[in-house]
Amino acid sequence: MEKGHYVKDLTPPCEARGVFAVAQAMLGQSRNGPYWRLVLSDASGMLEAKIWSPLSGEFSEIPTGALAEVRGRVALFRDQPQLSLEAFRLLPLEECAALSLADFVPASPYDPDDMLAELHALAEQEFTHKPWRKFVRAVLNDAELAPAFRVCPAAKSVHHAYAGGLLEHSLGVFRLCRRLADQYPELDRQTLLAGALFHDIGKIREFSGGLVNDYTDEGRLIGHLELGIEMLEPFWRKAGLEPGLVRHLKHLILSHHGEPEYGAVRLPQTAEALVLHYADNIDAKMAQCRSLFAALEGDEGWTPYQNTLSRALFRGPRTPQTPVPRKEPRKPRSRPSDDNLLSLL
Repeated sequence: MEKGHYVKDLTPPCEARGVFAVAQAMLGQSRNGPYWRLVLSDASGMLEAKIWSPLSGEFSEIPTGALAEVRGRVALFRDQPQLSLEAFRLLPLEECAALSLADFVPASPYDPDDMLAELHALAEQEFTHKPWRKFVRAVLNDAELAPAFRVCPAAKSVHHAYAGGLLEHSLGVFRLCRRLADQYPELDRQTLLAGALFHDIGKIREFSGGLVNDYTDEGRLIGHLELGIEMLEPFWRKAGLEPGLVRHLKHLILSHHGEPEYGAVRLPQTAEALVLHYADNIDAKMAQCRSLFAALEGDEGWTPYQNTLSRALFRGPRTPQTPVPRKEPRKPRSRPSDDNLLSLL
């Protein structure tokens, strides 16, 4: 079976045929009978869809996360594209298995094996204190956590919200903190880098991942800051990490959102906590910028207003890259001959 159309290609008015994941499904009631309000998705985006009566009556349940083969027409509704479905079929498991998951789940543009290899190499280089080294190695090589860390998204929608996003974001924050620790040697480098590496580890349990990434029950009720502490505790106990370092690592994780209104349990109250907060914020903001600029047509212009940034962004002209002129190697000065030296006397 072919994937068919992608969401990004459905510019109204147009016909749509293809296979999509069901991201949301709600049954409603109109004057003409029951209808289904759906959000369909693939690796390129999401699209609202409706199944009107009488077709809607054929489905007593439409599970989220299912794959469906659809046909319909895309038109504008309140200035947003909407798909009115004329045919809708939930795919059985054997047909789902024949499709490529990459068509339905957005993924990091960077190879996860390359990112993991870099992260492992940097960790081996940086963590010289034996308990830190044992702790970091144990978490990164854990049979349950390591595969999840490789594919987990870093968010539901705001930044790095795709498979491998958590790994990409953690590596980005780790790189930033290394540079900042080079600039400010008074920082406790290894504690800061441990916080950078695992500040969002709780997102493995906060998000479901998979075809339709959403918050889990414990993600909604507890959140990834506290979940991260809970997940890491057995590892630092086994590694014999000193109580003061454990306490500082907990503070880094619980405070890295910066402000209580953004989910921080405590304000950052150490120099390392401040650095981690700003590094985390920079990496998240730059990911949003990349995503917004990627949707622009042309090399310059304004993005749409972004609620999470409370502004639109402008991508201005780039400074031309002037090649550095190649310098010819200086010729060594020749040593005067004895005859020339005599002539100068």
